[in-house]
Amino acid sequence: MGVAGYSEMARMLGLNDVADKYALIAQEMAMKWEKMANEGDHYRLAFDRKNTWSQKYNMVWDKLWNLNLFPNNVIEKELNYYLTKQNLYGLPLDSRKEYTKSDWIMWTAAMSSDKETFQKFSDPVYKYINETVSRVPISDWHHTDSGKWVGFRA
Repeated sequence: MGVAGYSEMARMLGLNDVADKYALIAQEMAMKWEKMANEGDHYRLAFDRKNTWSQKYNMVWDKLWNLNLFPNNVIEKELNYYLTKQNLYGLPLDSRKEYTKSDWIMWTAAMSSDKETFQKFSDPVYKYINETVSRVPISDWHHTDSGKWVGFRA
């Protein structure tokens, strides 16, 4: 997304040759990522880590900026897989730990193509905020299995 963002800024400055060059690089990188990270029903946390996964929350910018680096089926595949990994209080950041960042869950939710899917991601965050036993101002970093605060607070 950074390379694509650079391309967009170059275009805003009227540097169309630079913009085109980096737009092409971003497209090539996205296609390479899709191929190298593909795990069948989802995409890996890292190319060399089989049987791993992670929230690809930064893909939201591809949708919001209408860059179309990633086909909708890539995003849908990820979202569908995430729904199999949800815990009571939300979607973990990745396969390594049970904690999450609620803001990043909402970025992930924003990639949903319909309200029902969006709510499948947002409802557990709402549940966490209302049921957490940690009596701190709303934290955006919490355990998805227990709802306990990890760090940060409003």
